[in-house]
Amino acid sequence: ETTTEEKLAMIADSVRYLKSKGLRVFFDAEHFFDGFASDREYALQCLKTAAGAGADCVVLCDTNGGTITSTVAEVVRAVVGEVGCAVGIHTHNGGDVAVASSLAAIEVGATQVQAAANGYGDMCGNANMFSIIANLKLKLGLDVVTDEQLAYLTEASRYVSEVANLPPNPRQPYVGSAAFAHKAGLHAAGVIKEDWSYQHVAPATVGNDTRILVSELAGRRNILAKMREQGIDIPLEGDEARRLLDQVKLMESRGYQYEGAEASFELLVRRSRPGYEAPFELEDFMVVERRHHKPGEAGREMLSEAMVKIAVDDEIYHTAAEGLGPVHALDAAVRKALVQHFPSISAIKLVDYKVRIIDSAAGTGANVRVLIECTDGEHTWTTVGSSTDIIEASWLALSDSLEYWLLKRGGQAPS
Repeated sequence: ETTTEEKLAMIADSVRYLKSKGLRVFFDAEHFFDGFASDREYALQCLKTAAGAGADCVVLCDTNGGTITSTVAEVVRAVVGEVGCAVGIHTHNGGDVAVASSLAAIEVGATQVQAAANGYGDMCGNANMFSIIANLKLKLGLDVVTDEQLAYLTEASRYVSEVANLPPNPRQPYVGSAAFAHKAGLHAAGVIKEDWSYQHVAPATVGNDTRILVSELAGRRNILAKMREQGIDIPLEGDEARRLLDQVKLMESRGYQYEGAEASFELLVRRSRPGYEAPFELEDFMVVERRHHKPGEAGREMLSEAMVKIAVDDEIYHTAAEGLGPVHALDAAVRKALVQHFPSISAIKLVDYKVRIIDSAAGTGANVRVLIECTDGEHTWTTVGSSTDIIEASWLALSDSLEYWLLKRGGQAPS
């Protein structure tokens, strides 16, 4: 078993060897805060040994993430006064205080901080690098990045999420899609009048945006602000905004949610206007699912086939198509009909398809919400559908997506 003296000797030998190779040495003291609580003098001696051997920085690690912020600050302050080199901080988020503890450490003398993009890491994760950067720059006045670099913070966060193949956290401070989103009517009204009243920083400084959400908690101002935000230039007179709000609440009671489905919201607005005519109308559809033997191969495979009847102007198109599932087959059959009237509709591609159970207590009879994200290679938009039937919910979201594109692009694909 290694003695305490031998451990100190190994620290010194390791640091001296690395320095002899011309390297910059950071000594990460794993479990330091637990060790400090158990044996303060020996924990400090480990750091002093590393510093004495030439370490450029000793990093205090809250490895299990359980040290509260006030204790982190107290310990870091003590270490800064004892060691002869720079002090760093490395926190985990077991107690949900990793960012706060990192900032507290910097305020009492730490000059190096270790963190992870979006807080990714083992167990509950590491300190969130993006939150730390924003707080250092905007709250503590430390120019760790330029203003221009800070404006890319949201983009960087979403890029890392994409590379890691993990969904972005909408509630993530500064960079989340909901970080500056306002749902309640009072909040929305306050932000519209004085943006500082419900936003602690200007969203644009970190590359984010103010978002006014439309929901059952919304007020009339939410509706009008959301329309302005999306560039929907439709004047609402008298009680029209209130009636539209009532329609939103009715649809949300049926499982719809327009917070992330701006295209469906715009269609809801347009459909509320007198004289609105949809570019097409689904008269009827049928989807058949069956298992069958594939010729020349053992086993069975699923086969989906959809038949639709679509009305465009005064013409009725009756088409059928097979697909890799019921939604794919339905999409293919609808496109086969619409392409005869709108040839450029083939430019639309499905990017994402999500299904959410709304009332899980209902079991397999639960209402479901389907969100579909589509692109034409230039623009991207999201639509929503809801039903107790997953195929109908999918069709409602899909038809909104096609209708929205036809209205916005006039049936013309981007050049």
